[in-house]
Amino acid sequence: MSGGTQVDPSLRTRAAASLGISATAIYRTVASIVRVRRGKGVLLDVGCGTGSLVAFVGDSIDRYVGADLIRYESFPADQEFIQTDLDAPHWPINDGFADITAAVEVIEHLENPRAFFREMARVTKPGGLVIVTTPNQLSLLSKLTLLVKNQFNAFQDGSYPAHRTALLEIDLRRIALEVGLRDLQIRYTSSGRIPGTPWHWPLLRGRAFSDNVAISAIKSDRAT
Repeated sequence: MSGGTQVDPSLRTRAAASLGISATAIYRTVASIVRVRRGKGVLLDVGCGTGSLVAFVGDSIDRYVGADLIRYESFPADQEFIQTDLDAPHWPINDGFADITAAVEVIEHLENPRAFFREMARVTKPGGLVIVTTPNQLSLLSKLTLLVKNQFNAFQDGSYPAHRTALLEIDLRRIALEVGLRDLQIRYTSSGRIPGTPWHWPLLRGRAFSDNVAISAIKSDRAT
């Protein structure tokens, strides 16, 4: 549904500040995880923004559904949309709705990452796949920015209040386990900016050279 729910103007402003789109390297990483770990079925894209993910995963799934606080004008007209306040304690989405639930660069915009993970697990079918990406605080760029400015690179004053919650890889692992997810895997985009320059690392890969990190996990049959 597109929904007609009234949205608090301050929340709408925060949502719009994210621009509703992420980097191609992130979408490609998510698409690769979908192909390798699951594929087919319903993919729920929470915090979908402009719905750009569908172009990368369309061949691997049977149905795409976007969920977000606002429906961006460029969200594909032929795709399903559910208006959802992702900071709310309960989303208007049924239990076990999706085979794959993905959140691409969303969790850093929210107030309560644990509540967010719980809802992602709830709306995913038992045995389904959950994917979350976020800025990588362990990259060389982020570590150097923290050393020099006492702020993570993606969470500097200019990014606030759009970027609110910085999480480390260990935080993602701990929270995923707390909400009943298993078979955790960490992936990096292998796309990162060289500190002090506008350029990206040409060939280097992995944690230190990636601006973003992705965790994927399977919902346990006993998860709630």
